[in-house]
Amino acid sequence: MVDFKAVPVIIPSLEPDERLPGLLADMKEAGIENIVLVDDGSGPEYTPVFEQAQRQFGCTVLRHAVNLGKGRALKTAFNHCLNTWPDAPGAITADSDGQHSAADILRFMEEMTAHPDSLLLGCRDFDDPGVPFNSRWGNKITCFMFKALCGVSVNDTQTGLRGVPTAFMRRLMRVPGERFEFESNMLIETRDRVAIRELPIQTIYDSKENHTSHFHPLRDSARIYAIFGRFLFASVSASVLDLALFSLFLLLMGLLIPSANGIGRILVVFVCTALARLLSASYNYYINHRVVFHSQADHRRAATRYFLLAVAQMLVSAGLVSLFTSLLCPPGGWEILIKALVDMVLFFLSFQIQREFVYKKKA
Repeated sequence: MVDFKAVPVIIPSLEPDERLPGLLADMKEAGIENIVLVDDGSGPEYTPVFEQAQRQFGCTVLRHAVNLGKGRALKTAFNHCLNTWPDAPGAITADSDGQHSAADILRFMEEMTAHPDSLLLGCRDFDDPGVPFNSRWGNKITCFMFKALCGVSVNDTQTGLRGVPTAFMRRLMRVPGERFEFESNMLIETRDRVAIRELPIQTIYDSKENHTSHFHPLRDSARIYAIFGRFLFASVSASVLDLALFSLFLLLMGLLIPSANGIGRILVVFVCTALARLLSASYNYYINHRVVFHSQADHRRAATRYFLLAVAQMLVSAGLVSLFTSLLCPPGGWEILIKALVDMVLFFLSFQIQREFVYKKKA
């Protein structure tokens, strides 16, 4: 059985202060040996800190000549760990700013040995009065977005204390993201691939947090939320295409059948809706499968399920648009507005079904 104290610990660091030596001293006292410290381009003035880490605490120090970001620092360390300890169950990542205790790191090393197929996440208590306001609400909003858009339910999306399985480290080497957004990409990448285990950890903040943290809320949140752009782009672009095709077909049908009323008008709207949805659905399936969900599901299985969903959604959309048009509106262009409102509601329902049913990999 693997000794859990042989599990490597990765600490990316940029311009560290006295809290880093304090953490390393606590880790040494706890018997933690395989520490990989990444100097992410801190500069010559911080060289003594990293030399002390090597000399006094036995750390392996990997250096970036310039600042490349936390995501790149983690990948650099992953590569080193995979080459140096290929038989280890995984590696623990921790921050250098004193937010993670040696006791929690040691517990994660033990849990990594017991659960080598799971991504371990340290969960802070965000109801603790010592947690800064921006961290508390930033985490709540991000957790909601992860659940709603990605189907990944976690309680702490920004935690730096993680246990990453060896096989998953290999995959993460190819995952996009060079800075703080990489940690969000890591969570998205777990879907249908890696189980997540959340463990409560100490919530440690001090007065220096506000001016020494290298997480910039506006800049780095923009990078993180940009991840969700591809989820929305495919559906919005498909909806725009669907609406444009519907308008075009409605115009052409109006030229061919200029005086359609009653049942004839309902049939015209139904046919235009069906044709537009057939073409936009084909486009949407391709984008969703290849770009949005990066689906690992069998292509034939996913296509069949998408086809059934598309037919059902087409019938519901066409039926509701036709019904509301005949009951509520006189002829004269209201059909497009009604269709836009109906499809807006169906969009949110369809996204959830696609994520949880169509593209989800079979267990």
